[in-house]
Amino acid sequence: MIEFFLAIAVFLTAHVLPAATGLRARAISRFGRGPYIAAYSLVSLVCLAWVIAAALTAPSVEVWPPSRAAALVPFIAMLPASILLAGAVAQPSPLSVTFRGGLPDPGRTGLVGRLRHPILWAFFLCSASNLVANGDLVGVVLFGSLALFSLVGMKRMEGRARSRLSAQDYALAEALTSGGPAARFAGLAKGRALVEVLSGLLLYVALLHLHGPVIGVAPQTWLS
Repeated sequence: MIEFFLAIAVFLTAHVLPAATGLRARAISRFGRGPYIAAYSLVSLVCLAWVIAAALTAPSVEVWPPSRAAALVPFIAMLPASILLAGAVAQPSPLSVTFRGGLPDPGRTGLVGRLRHPILWAFFLCSASNLVANGDLVGVVLFGSLALFSLVGMKRMEGRARSRLSAQDYALAEALTSGGPAARFAGLAKGRALVEVLSGLLLYVALLHLHGPVIGVAPQTWLS
């Protein structure tokens, strides 16, 4: 259990410390945004892998009993999360975490391009739904921390983007991802949206089948 809490602490520190101390800005200024993002992503993946490995070996302390109804929650939530994550690979999100730089083209954006924080919403859906399904102490701490981190990160990323982007670029990105559903999805590129949905479905099926071999628990068993 000590290793698990240490891994969680290192993971959260690695995501808060660079921006809080100015290390992120200095590294980007010296090495460039692309190399920094690549190195930062690698460190994040290593820390996340350590958290998962520590969680799998930590002792189980039940907080609430597992149930079929609770296990169905991630089955449902992981589908939109997969669509968001798959679509975010090809769509820039200048106000949030993104795999691509630049500004979205208002005339060619799909579903993901009209959302301000697609990757963070994907992580929130994944974390919150798995929190419900995993009623042990490790699951509550792990998924609760990740869900809270995703929500807090949305405001932090917007503040970071405001200092990085020009006023005109920030206003353009903000306008594209603001308003109600009708205004936000007006002029949606239906072809791109369809590609995002199909890519998300493929990712969903892959995650479903890899969950057992990688995590050690096959979600499909709860459906029988």
